[in-house]
Amino acid sequence: MRLFKLTVATIFRRKAWAICLFAVLFLPFVLPLISSASEKPVLLQPARIQAAWGTLFICTMFWGFFAAARLGESNTRSGTGEYFRTTGLTATRQLFEIWLAIFVYIVPLAFAAAAVCLLGAMPSESSEKAMWLTLNFQYLSLFLLVFAPLLALATALASRFGGITGFVVTFFVTLYGLYGVGYLDNMLKLEANSALQTLWLYSPQYRFADLTQRLYFKTGALTGEVFSNMVLYFTAILAVNTGISRLCFRTSSNA
Repeated sequence: MRLFKLTVATIFRRKAWAICLFAVLFLPFVLPLISSASEKPVLLQPARIQAAWGTLFICTMFWGFFAAARLGESNTRSGTGEYFRTTGLTATRQLFEIWLAIFVYIVPLAFAAAAVCLLGAMPSESSEKAMWLTLNFQYLSLFLLVFAPLLALATALASRFGGITGFVVTFFVTLYGLYGVGYLDNMLKLEANSALQTLWLYSPQYRFADLTQRLYFKTGALTGEVFSNMVLYFTAILAVNTGISRLCFRTSSNA
């Protein structure tokens, strides 16, 4: 795991992860105080929920994807990947270790967002507390399941096509899956189109993993069947993204 340790140390020295952790932990408590939510105490907890998960998504999509793309490009262009290849570390193993090094920084951010909701927005009704714990666990699980392969995708694309391409493509794929497919769905409801229908059918529906509105309106946790189906769906997408990432990833500019 030498490449993993090297990558972890590189990310640690750049300190951007600390800024993201600070933002996820403190912005949910600061932003509501300078917004209209401060005028109505009943809105403070919902505002914290939106700020916590919103900050997490922003940090992951900007810093996480950027760090993944930068490391993927650096591994190829600096000769690091080629060196580790001569020591017997395969391309698949290199991709895994770079991805794992980034993922270990994303996981604490996700837990921090969930902790803010549990400690700073827990319902007062005792009957709702169990539901709240379950819903936050479901949200945390789906978030990690969605973003884990996207980090690998950014790394792999950057290793082959450059850091800018790796970041931009992954960023817009995520943005499209979170919001674009919703607009496309609304368009299809107004006017049928076979080409757009096919596009929508094969699009990654990342929007289903965004449970912020369920937390905001306290509509309850997902049923076991629905949650299991979502896990299976995003696991299938994970498999597809993993395959694409492995095909794109390379360890040297000449390979």
